[in-house]
This record gives sequence, structure tokens and C-alpha cells, in this order.
Amino acid sequence: MRVDHPRSYYAASANAAPVRPPLTGGKRADVCVIGGGFTGLSSALHLAERGFDVTLLEASRIGFGASGRNGGQIVNSYSRDMDVIEAKYGGTTARALGSMAFEGAQIIRERVATYDIACDLKAGNLFAACTDKQMRGLVAHKALWERYGHSALSLLDSRTYRDEIGSPRYVGALLDQAGGHLHPLNLALGEAAAFEALGGTIHEASPVVELVHGAPARVRTAQGEIRADHVIVAGNAYLSGLLPALEGRSMPCGTQMIATTPLEASVAHQLLPHDRCVEDSNYLLDYYRLSAGRRLLYGGGVTYGGGDPASIEASIRPNLERTFPQLRGIKFDYAWSGNFLLTLNRLPQFGRINGNVLYAQGYSGHGLTCTHLAGRLMAEVLCGEHDRFDAFAGIPHTPFPGGRLFRVPLTTLGAWFYRLRDRLGG
Repeated sequence: MRVDHPRSYYAASANAAPVRPPLTGGKRADVCVIGGGFTGLSSALHLAERGFDVTLLEASRIGFGASGRNGGQIVNSYSRDMDVIEAKYGGTTARALGSMAFEGAQIIRERVATYDIACDLKAGNLFAACTDKQMRGLVAHKALWERYGHSALSLLDSRTYRDEIGSPRYVGALLDQAGGHLHPLNLALGEAAAFEALGGTIHEASPVVELVHGAPARVRTAQGEIRADHVIVAGNAYLSGLLPALEGRSMPCGTQMIATTPLEASVAHQLLPHDRCVEDSNYLLDYYRLSAGRRLLYGGGVTYGGGDPASIEASIRPNLERTFPQLRGIKFDYAWSGNFLLTLNRLPQFGRINGNVLYAQGYSGHGLTCTHLAGRLMAEVLCGEHDRFDAFAGIPHTPFPGGRLFRVPLTTLGAWFYRLRDRLGG
């Protein structure tokens, strides 16, 4: 039974795309990629460009998971920044990851330009400070990124940030000209089309039921099997138990978004005069931007363990109206959610299993750029270039406290503390 994209603004405004048939029968490939989100698509496209025979299996539709539902914000670096990496894992690891921290955004722009992908790509993202303490953090953030060679940054004070964000909520902001935003589902569909144009094969409605390790590995679905020299596992929060040894070291989390009714041009310009995307600096942050059709797309909130809150609208509306009081009572045309995969240290998990199975997952809310980097690094490994992948694979990942049974309540309790700290301005 085919599962289509969930109802969202992105699904409603998606570019036309073919329905790919499920896998049936037996097949041979150099590489089998499991997962049709950005990690899988980036890996498949990089490998196809290098001449590999690649088949990609997607359980539902291309971009069904977080890749087709996220905020669409091109945010550089990782969910844990370079100062934390330096302190916890040392200078060698920090320098290696730092040299790649801004590469994912470059890959996205290369893909859009090379394959002429229509995905409403816009330049610039803003980190907004709600308190003076957060503003001091942005000053340090700028200095840190500049130390790693990223110079496209500007600090905006309590007066000048209003030229970018028509909200009274903040005390300042940091503008990253190398960030940006786009329609994520259309990016995924465009990358899938580019992969197929290079000879790659995609099977949708083909959930993997078994991965048999060996040389070659065998990847089984309900109706078929692929024998492959290498396998890339890219299911992230939608992996469904395929690599059970990793499950205790990550946790699916839900986040919610809404799309307003289209705004008048004058109102849209008042909210975001230069059409940047924004995320605030709270622990449980809000993020928002304008769509190509002048809707406000606003997201935030986390449900640990995945799934939806009782009401997405009730979860989003209070903060949206606090940010933009002029939109009080505005109609929401779409409300949706999706799962991302959280790790305890908030850094992505890269690794190998039995030599010929690679995986990358757990981007902890910074998936748009890091997934594109991950695909390039896994393609490098299959071409004998291991160092950059191994810089990530060498980071240790410990299980969540409480195991699978208690990780959700314990994480929720911790998040409650940080939410309270945000509200108190701490």
C-alpha cells in the first residue's frame, strides 16, 4: 500500500514528480541506498556522478520524512558548535569538523545551479537574540565562526535588527549571508530527478524488511531483493529498527510547523523586509520565514519520542503572535509535523558495519546542510577517501539515560528546565 506525502504546504506546492514503482524481483547494484531523504539522495547523486551503479529504496515517497517537511533553512555548522567540539573531543577533531562546517550549504547551492532545481532558493539567515545574554552569545558565536574561516557575518543591534525582522521580541541578531532558505521538498524532488538523469534507479513504496550482511550484502523488501557490494543506510528518524544497535543512541523527536494564509505584499515586507529566514536563540527555538507565495511558515516545539501534540495550531500560535503581534488571529491554512533524530551529544552519527555498510544519521535539527555533506563523505569512502568521514565516525556516542523506556520522560524533564531558563532570561 502506497503512503503519500502528508498534507503540508510543501506537499501542496510540490513540483510535478513521477511515481516510481516498487522493487520487484532480484537485482544487482554497486550500491544500494536505503532512504529517499537528503542523506540518501545526496549519497546517491554523488555516487552516480562518480560512475557507480546505484539503486535507491524509499519506503514511501521521495522526501516523505523530515527532508520534505522541515523548516527549509540553510543553517551552517552543526547542532553543537565548534567550541563544544573543541572542549569535548579535542583540537584535531574540531579542526577536521570545522573545515567542513560550512560545506553543506555550498553543496546545496552547487546542486541547485548544476541541475537547475526550482526550489525558491533565497540568501541569508538570522539568529535572533531574545535576551542580552543571548546577544552576548551571538557576539561569541561570530568570533568562533570567523576563527574557522567563515566571514560572511554581521551583528545587528537593537535598532538595526528591525531592518531585517519586523518584531519587537528581540534585542539583536546575527546575520549569516551564507545561510538561506528554500522549499525542501522541491529540492529533494530535484535531486532525485538529477540522480535518475545520471542513470540511477529509484524504487518508492519499497520498505526494507531485512538487511543481510555479507559480501555482497542483500537488501530485502516484501517483493524483491538487491545484492550490492555496498549499502548506505539513510533512514534517520524513519529507520524502523533496521539497525537496532543504534536505537538506544538516538531518539526520534517531533517538531511542528504551520503555514498562514497568503499575506499582502506590504505585510510580508513589514515582517521580513529582506526575505531572510530566522531562528531564535532559545534552547527550544522558534524558526520562521516567508514562502514564495508570501505565506509565513512558522515552526517550533519538540515532542520527545516523536509524534504530534494534541493541537499543532495551539502549540505554534502563542509564540507566533508574540513574535508578530500584528498577525493576531491570522488563519493557518496548513499545519503539519515530522520527526528528526536527536543524539545525546547533538552531533551526527557516522559509521560502518561489517566493512561495507555505511550509515549517517542523528543531525539533531541541523539536517538540511549536514545531510548534503554526509552524502559527499560517504561517496568519498567508497572511492577510498576515508579521512573526512572518519573524523565524524570517531566521535563516541553514548546511549540516552534511562534506556529506551525512560529516555523520553528524562529528556522531557531536562527540556522543561531549559524552557524555564529561556522564559526567565537565563
